[in-house]
Amino acid sequence: MLPPAARLDKAVDTIPAKHIHQSWNKNRHPINIVRWTPEGRRCLTGSSSGEFTLWNGMAFNFETIMQAHDSAIRAAAYSHSEDWLISADQDGVVKYWQPNFNNVKAIQAHSDPIRDIAFSPNDAKFITACDDATLKIFDFAAGTEESTLTGHNWDAKSVDWHPTRGLIVSGSKDHQVKLWDPRTGRCLTSLHGHKNTVARTSFEPTRGQLLATCARDQTARVFDLRMMRDVCLLRGHEKDISTLTWHPFHTSLLTTGGSDGSIFHYLLDEPNSPPDVITSMPVYDHPDPSNAPAQTIHPAHRIQYAHEFAVWSLSWHPLGHILASGSNDRATHFWTRPRPGDTKYSSDEWHVGKAAAEAQGTWDRRGARRSMREEEEQELEDEVEGLVDQKMPAKQPILPGLPGLTATPNITRDGTSTGGAQIRQQSQLPGMLGFPAGSASPNSIANMDPSEFAALMAEGKLPVPLPFGSPGQGIPPPPPNFDFSKLPPGMLPPGFQLPPGFPPLQPPNINGSGLQVMANDGGGASSIRKRAPLPSQQESLMMEQRQGKYRIAR
Repeated sequence: MLPPAARLDKAVDTIPAKHIHQSWNKNRHPINIVRWTPEGRRCLTGSSSGEFTLWNGMAFNFETIMQAHDSAIRAAAYSHSEDWLISADQDGVVKYWQPNFNNVKAIQAHSDPIRDIAFSPNDAKFITACDDATLKIFDFAAGTEESTLTGHNWDAKSVDWHPTRGLIVSGSKDHQVKLWDPRTGRCLTSLHGHKNTVARTSFEPTRGQLLATCARDQTARVFDLRMMRDVCLLRGHEKDISTLTWHPFHTSLLTTGGSDGSIFHYLLDEPNSPPDVITSMPVYDHPDPSNAPAQTIHPAHRIQYAHEFAVWSLSWHPLGHILASGSNDRATHFWTRPRPGDTKYSSDEWHVGKAAAEAQGTWDRRGARRSMREEEEQELEDEVEGLVDQKMPAKQPILPGLPGLTATPNITRDGTSTGGAQIRQQSQLPGMLGFPAGSASPNSIANMDPSEFAALMAEGKLPVPLPFGSPGQGIPPPPPNFDFSKLPPGMLPPGFQLPPGFPPLQPPNINGSGLQVMANDGGGASSIRKRAPLPSQQESLMMEQRQGKYRIAR
């Protein structure tokens, strides 16, 4: 199969009618933005949780995830130079990202949600569309606002910058499509073609002569900028149209996504009228093009059950052979061209529905659940592996029981346990356990050179070990008349022997009620009563059940 760029006159062969993969995150959230990276190796999705997720462009498996914004991501755009990515969120914050997703800047562009964002042709500026009914042009390098475009009477839902010219288009909740001059900030004209909220506006990226718009009136329109009027009226959707996208090479291929989860592909040079509908005449062939009605175009291909809920974003692979779609059903789907001779795709669950596909025998509900579960488990494994993509610095060995103190180099391991966890020789800390700083420990005397040993003896750096509890010893002596019997049970290690002169340990006195009685230091008749360990919750529950207070759940 040839790539789409090799057959520019055969747009019908590029229609992505076959479903190849669907991807979910571990924590599922609606997918608001889908963008292919400029080189096409990965697909980037932005969710309502503020997370960026990268999917592999070949196997479509999970690669990595990161918390990009503190609120829902609403818009994202790559620069024409492919060196920068800008994203906007629900709080009106715009962030700059490098290709390795290093965040270098964040600016508070608006105080309301930003709905769309676009770069200028030379990447020197970018524009935002916000729910405050304004459009703002920013200097990209400085991150400062240059001008504010006002004229919409309601929320601005979409914006796009012409690929080669100084022309901006915006769509609003006031049903209007406006064209702007970015130099002066003046509104050039308003296009009144829709009867509901304009959801998306987009210039044709190859030639730049056409403008596509879609709205919640179940229609999409294509305007010719040379005539400043609509030349095509796209029909077929039964619900609102939420998004659209142009093919990167074929100027006549336009794809739309509906609020019911459907994806339709239109060929602007083929009306594809139903048998009972009269084909309308193209505007360009009409004797009076300025007053001729727009030509009605019907879908060349329908994927009625592409998603379960509204399709929020569509993005073509840079090579034009794969289409990615993000939806409110928390899934990202990938579509491609069917192979020559493949006709089974038209009867799968994405085209006819799960119930009809199951009745035809082209879809197995149990098998689909099993495969979905396997895919989810694989995605979870990939996500766990992808999150450990940065190696932590090597940890230095530490002394047992002393956090933060690194071990001295002469600590060796005996190798009798896994990883050599047991330490055979431990260096003593200077100034502790009876060995002053600069002195040698007994562990190193056995392997010491005789001349070095004589020098240490002459300098007085080889002290005699002090008796237990004597002043200067590392372990401080206990206070006078200390009663070791007051220590809680298990405090002292098994087989511990008290030094001479200390009273012997007395076993705890436990009476029949389960209370431990310890003698008072004052020697009086009073005593200190301490409760023994309480019974387990399971035993308490069984006791309550025997009394009839709790019944076993049925």
